[in-house]
Amino acid sequence: MKTVELKASQRETVGKSEAKRIRTNGGIPAIVYGGEKELSISVDYKAMEKIVFNPDRHFIIIDLDGNKYSTIIQELQFHPVTDKLIHIDFLEFSGNEPIVMNIPVRTKGVSPGVQAGGSLFSKMRNVLIKALPKDMPEVVEIDISELSINMAVHIKDLPSENVEYLASQNSTVIAIVAARDTVLDDDEEGEGEDEEEDAEGEGEGSGDSTKEDKTGGE
Repeated sequence: MKTVELKASQRETVGKSEAKRIRTNGGIPAIVYGGEKELSISVDYKAMEKIVFNPDRHFIIIDLDGNKYSTIIQELQFHPVTDKLIHIDFLEFSGNEPIVMNIPVRTKGVSPGVQAGGSLFSKMRNVLIKALPKDMPEVVEIDISELSINMAVHIKDLPSENVEYLASQNSTVIAIVAARDTVLDDDEEGEGEDEEEDAEGEGEGSGDSTKEDKTGGE
């Protein structure tokens, strides 16, 4: 997993007026929790944008006056009108406790089914994984070079060494479907959609950068 370092400043006070001042000055109010004590901090907006609006996942080292904290993004809050990032929750972790992150799915190779006129149908663009930090993958890579039309890859087919997938083992991740089929059959589609929504819902607040329209808090 890639690691980035992020400078932070201590917030002496909390509240809406202080949060507004921070945002006006190009920062984002944030908190770090999960460690010995909760920290109220602010981070640079532009630096945070580069991390959030990025297809890759990262461990984030918060540098607060020389003290460094290993974290992941736990929750993001966006303004419902401007869609600007307005608040961040960071979860501090240690190396010997498992964490949960939403990890992107990527494919490699060329599918014979696609070459024959089929379409690659992605049911899950991310999968929720529980693992020790040292075992957390940057991406779940799926080789589609042997997938023909009507073949699929399920959670149970993914590499599982030292990781736990927090979804049903029978959940469809990707499938090769006939070009005339825009979706899978009704029963499978309904089941897959529920499972995907469950996975994505759990991913919010679990190291995921899923947008949430929240204006509450600071």
